[in-house]
Amino acid sequence: MADGIEIGFGPLEQGGHGPGGSGDLVVFVGDDLTFGSAAREALGAAGADLVARAAASEKFKGRSLTALSLPAPSGINADRLVVVGLGSDKDRAKTDWPALGGFTAGKVVGRTARVVLDWPGTTVTAAQAGDFALGSRLRTYTFDRYKTKKKPDADDKSGTALTLLLADHGAAARAGEGARSLADSVILARDLVNEPPNVLFPEEFARRASELAKLGVEIEVLEPARMRELGMGALLAVAQGSAREPRIVIMRWNGGPAAEPPVALIGKGVVFDSGGVSIKPGGGMEDMKGDMGGAAAVVGALHALAARKARCNVVGAIGIVENMPDGGSYRPSDILTSMSGQTIEVINTDAEGRLVLADVITHVVRSTKPKAIVDLATLTGAIIVALGQDIAGMFSNDDTLAGNISAAGEATGEKVWRMPLIPAYDKAIDSKFADMKNTGGRHGGAATAASFIKRYVEDVPWAHLDIAGVAMSSNASEINRSWGAGWGVRLLDRLIRDHYEAR
Repeated sequence: MADGIEIGFGPLEQGGHGPGGSGDLVVFVGDDLTFGSAAREALGAAGADLVARAAASEKFKGRSLTALSLPAPSGINADRLVVVGLGSDKDRAKTDWPALGGFTAGKVVGRTARVVLDWPGTTVTAAQAGDFALGSRLRTYTFDRYKTKKKPDADDKSGTALTLLLADHGAAARAGEGARSLADSVILARDLVNEPPNVLFPEEFARRASELAKLGVEIEVLEPARMRELGMGALLAVAQGSAREPRIVIMRWNGGPAAEPPVALIGKGVVFDSGGVSIKPGGGMEDMKGDMGGAAAVVGALHALAARKARCNVVGAIGIVENMPDGGSYRPSDILTSMSGQTIEVINTDAEGRLVLADVITHVVRSTKPKAIVDLATLTGAIIVALGQDIAGMFSNDDTLAGNISAAGEATGEKVWRMPLIPAYDKAIDSKFADMKNTGGRHGGAATAASFIKRYVEDVPWAHLDIAGVAMSSNASEINRSWGAGWGVRLLDRLIRDHYEAR
């Protein structure tokens, strides 16, 4: 859905010259309540004095991500003043610009505001203003396409308009275009996760992913007949209990040299996971429409790369299935033959995502010979027990790749924590009757699931991101108030930008 906001850029001198004296004027202070020169000029002596008195009355201390709102006094070209706190010198030195933008947008929802990006000791750069704009856009996203009643005015984000004022406003406007493109990519992923499963069934998901062709992405859609030819017995088994046929979508962005191997981004796309015959408890099952958060992130990332014409080769692959109980469903004790030729004893039909990934990864490894693989999957509840809902679990066979992903996570705020892969976890999925079991039991569930996937990546540098805690129903943040977070789009875009694009 639309982000519900318009963002423009202008010179600092516009701080005291709003259109018709309407709207909000946003200024920033640290914990010393000192304004920058442009903010002081916009406020004038009367405004500065009013803020000082109001801060004392309301016990506003300028702490990071706090705000004071008050009616503008006569002589100031605004209806309302919003003073946003930046905290101490230490806080300001590590400003999270998207979070600051999101927090600020949250204080002026549904209104027009001039935002004076000026405070002592800092000259805001174009890139920082772009990140501020990114956070503002992501904060105002809503998914309400199925609501038939108009929202109360307090919740209506439409009509929010920010003009960001800073010295280098021309370059900031260009950075703002990049921010808009990246926000659109995250919003695409959020929309996919938020859609109900009766709308976003496998064929429809494949159709939406195929729309990336408009940006120059090469699209290939594999249907069941082709999957059978390729021997994808693991993925097809998961899908066989559903009336909806599965799809695999291969998305290729060819922005680098023709002979350069691609980076592979692979996503689990279980559009609804009932658990199959090993059916889940009814409470909370409605959340399983989001079990395709990994695939959504891959589609969003390919959108971001294509929109900015990234100078690299990337292949995105998503396995899209519905896991349902039916007379034709696969069962515990079934033995499946995956595309790789390895056999799998089914212990639990609710451990289906790794079966989907196994065949998709094998196909990508054989057909594209990637230089690296990153898979994203809402794979286990065990990772939520271990890490909660603010950070994703990462398993990897390559220290360099793991380090690069960690760095991208720190840069974007989509943080990961590396988890262990040891021989004991791999041994736990050995089977008496087949090459492996699809689950190693309750203990170490996220690690044994990762060990299962590792058996299919061959010798390619690989990282598995278990995003079950962060892709859906995650903790609210300054840049996300949505059930579906679109988590992973910004991380993958940053990973590619920093480590795989031609310089």
